[in-house]
Amino acid sequence: MAEEETIFSSNMKYKGILSFKDYYKFCYDWLVEELSLTVIEKKYKEKLKGDAKDIEIKWVCEKEITDYFKFRMKVDFMIINLKEIEVTKGNVKEKTNHGEAKLIVKGILVRDYDGKFERSAFRKFLRGIYEKWVITSRVKQFEEDVIGDTDKFLQHAKGYLDLEGRR
Repeated sequence: MAEEETIFSSNMKYKGILSFKDYYKFCYDWLVEELSLTVIEKKYKEKLKGDAKDIEIKWVCEKEITDYFKFRMKVDFMIINLKEIEVTKGNVKEKTNHGEAKLIVKGILVRDYDGKFERSAFRKFLRGIYEKWVITSRVKQFEEDVIGDTDKFLQHAKGYLDLEGRR
């Protein structure tokens, strides 16, 4: 069985003007284009509350690093009290949204994702030796990459909302 280790976990909150459709597309495209991750939407739930709605989305994003390691990112969106509003940009009125966005991200390093070392006790023993003595520096480098990529995504998502709210 694959061994998953959460290397990085963080979140951010934003309240103000945001185009939910554009934000969703920005996050999806950034993960696919910048990090080459496969994004799978595990949950999409909308709850109407009068003229507002709450949205909950859960993504699992993955890519194989080697035939032994896999990078997995879990992304949870919570959009609270999302309302449609009109803003004026110059002399033009545009429809957009206002609400509160919360983003939770977890960067996970998955080891032995195919379970090659799980077939016997001896192979498990070899796996321990392999990780502790043979590829220690590679494991550390992969962990740093997971932290960097996950944090970079969080910062770009936050930056997008900050810019969107100022327009």
